[in-house]
Amino acid sequence: MFWLMVIFLQVKRSFYNINRSSCYFFVILCIQNKMQFMNKILMLGLGKVGSLVGVLLNKNFEVTGLDKEKPHYRYKLPFKTLTGDVSDVEFMRKTMAGYDAVVSALPYFLNKDIAQIAHDLGKHYFDLTEDVETTNFIRKLAKTSKSVMAPQCGLAPGFIGIVGSHLTKSFTKLRDIELRVGALPRYPNGLLAYSFTWSPAGVINEYLNDAEVIHNGVRKLVPSLDGIEYINIEGQEFEAFSTSGGLGTMCETFDGKVDTLNYKTIRYPGHGKLMRFLMYELILK
Repeated sequence: MFWLMVIFLQVKRSFYNINRSSCYFFVILCIQNKMQFMNKILMLGLGKVGSLVGVLLNKNFEVTGLDKEKPHYRYKLPFKTLTGDVSDVEFMRKTMAGYDAVVSALPYFLNKDIAQIAHDLGKHYFDLTEDVETTNFIRKLAKTSKSVMAPQCGLAPGFIGIVGSHLTKSFTKLRDIELRVGALPRYPNGLLAYSFTWSPAGVINEYLNDAEVIHNGVRKLVPSLDGIEYINIEGQEFEAFSTSGGLGTMCETFDGKVDTLNYKTIRYPGHGKLMRFLMYELILK
């Protein structure tokens, strides 16, 4: 697997090819900045992403992993793991009470309850969600929280926003910000030329919901899977199209400051057309 991140600022282009461990830099950074307040961390979800985040956090904190099933990877995790139903609110309330912070790598639709419990117990909360509705729910909780409530700490939204915002500071006048990100198999196969490295529900959620952008200075919503464009990087052709959630709160931050702000997901050519066929022509949406 490899990660592609392309950022266009005015007429200046920067290209980043980052490895998969650095994509969760933001969640590690957020937690380390608060490390004087926490030591015991509960890592929820032990798929590929959650396991990686847990391994990285375990270098500095006492990590315990929790999932419905035991990890099935050959790699032996260097931290304690538990099994339990993360959708059971009472079980999660009792479990989370024994930790300083919780990091959720669960599918987006499970995060509201986890965030609510963390809020009620005064525990620090971090997640990797791309879902806008879930994020808005957690932002409301943060207004009355006694602890950190930090959603969207992954690659996009998350790391892409940090890099994009940082690069804007080198310009005296800013017109356009265009962000492009893709998590792609190095050796694609199949018609979709894609491999799930994180929640399939999250991927589809990005394709279903509208994407927020700034166009001609106006904040608006545009349909996901629209606006297909083609990008050639070092002789390899890719396509990119709008998807939901990747900008996080950047439209709010740059509202009134730029003419254009958008985010598109990078895929191998033909992926977007097939997804539109599945969702719209077969009416699977």
